[in-house]
Amino acid sequence: MDALIDLFTSFSGLLSLGIVGFILLMGAYLTRFALRKMDEGQ
Repeated sequence: MDALIDLFTSFSGLLSLGIVGFILLMGAYLTRFALRKMDEGQ
Protein backbone atom coordinates (compact mmCIF):
# COMPACT_ATOMS: atom_id res chain seq x y z
CA MET A 1 0.00 0.00 0.00
CA ASP A 2 2.90 2.37 0.69
CA ALA A 3 4.07 1.89 -2.89
CA LEU A 4 0.73 3.13 -4.25
CA ILE A 5 0.81 6.16 -1.97
CA ASP A 6 4.33 6.98 -3.16
CA LEU A 7 3.27 6.45 -6.77
CA PHE A 8 0.47 9.02 -6.60
CA THR A 9 2.05 11.56 -4.26
CA SER A 10 5.76 11.82 -5.04
CA PHE A 11 7.19 13.71 -7.98
CA SER A 12 9.02 10.68 -9.35
CA GLY A 13 5.88 8.55 -9.06
CA LEU A 14 3.77 11.06 -10.94
CA LEU A 15 6.49 11.41 -13.55
CA SER A 16 6.50 7.63 -13.99
CA LEU A 17 2.72 7.58 -14.42
CA GLY A 18 2.97 10.34 -17.00
CA ILE A 19 5.63 8.49 -18.97
CA VAL A 20 3.69 5.21 -18.90
CA GLY A 21 0.55 7.01 -20.08
CA PHE A 22 2.46 8.75 -22.86
CA ILE A 23 3.99 5.47 -24.05
CA LEU A 24 0.56 3.78 -24.13
CA LEU A 25 -1.00 6.64 -26.08
CA MET A 26 1.91 6.75 -28.52
CA GLY A 27 1.66 2.98 -29.07
CA ALA A 28 -2.07 3.21 -29.76
CA TYR A 29 -1.55 6.09 -32.18
CA LEU A 30 1.26 4.33 -34.06
CA THR A 31 -0.78 1.12 -34.29
CA ARG A 32 -3.76 3.00 -35.73
CA PHE A 33 -1.48 4.91 -38.10
CA ALA A 34 0.19 1.71 -39.37
CA LEU A 35 -3.12 -0.10 -39.84
CA ARG A 36 -4.54 2.84 -41.76
CA LYS A 37 -1.47 2.99 -44.04
CA MET A 38 -1.63 -0.77 -44.68
CA ASP A 39 -5.29 -0.46 -45.70
CA GLU A 40 -4.41 2.37 -48.11
CA GLY A 41 -1.91 0.17 -49.92
CA GLN A 42 -4.44 -2.46 -50.92
